[in-house]
Amino acid sequence: MRTGKKVFFHEDLDLKHLTKRNKAQQDETGKFLPNGQSAKSGLNKSWNDAAFGNFFKTLEYIAAKAGAKVVAVKPNYTSQFLSYRDEKVFTNCNIREYWDEIEQLLVDRDVNAAVNIKRVGLGLFLTINSRSGKIKVSHTQSIAMEVLRSLRGFEKPTLTR
Repeated sequence: MRTGKKVFFHEDLDLKHLTKRNKAQQDETGKFLPNGQSAKSGLNKSWNDAAFGNFFKTLEYIAAKAGAKVVAVKPNYTSQFLSYRDEKVFTNCNIREYWDEIEQLLVDRDVNAAVNIKRVGLGLFLTINSRSGKIKVSHTQSIAMEVLRSLRGFEKPTLTR
C-alpha cells in the first residue's frame, strides 16, 4: 500500500553509551587485565568526529523542509535475521554476506539490516520474546515476497574473466 508519504527510518543509536569507557578488570592479585579500552578509544573518537548527533538533527530539519518525517527505531535483531524469511543466519558479526541456496541469492548483511530497519518502522518486523526466546512474526507472506524481489535488485554483478 502506497500512501505518498515520505518517511526515513534510522537506528535509534544511544550515542552516550556507545562512547562510554570500558570497565576496568582486575585479576585475583589486583593486577589490571587488558579490557580493550585502547582500541575502543579510537572508536569513541570516530563516533564523536562523525558527529552523528548533529547528522540526525540535520536530517530531521531537511526532511521537514521536504515534507518528510524521520523516525528513529530500535535496531534489536535487525542485523541477524533474513529480511524475507525471518530466519536467523547472521549469528557472528564477521559474517558479512550470506548465500541463500533456496533463493539462489547473495545477501549483504548491511543491506539486509537496512531493509529490516524499515520493516521495524512499518511494524512488519518479527518480535522476539527475550524470556522465552519465541519468535512472533507479524507480517504476511506477500510482504516477505516483496522484500525478496527488492533484494534481488541489490545483487552484486558477478565478474567474468
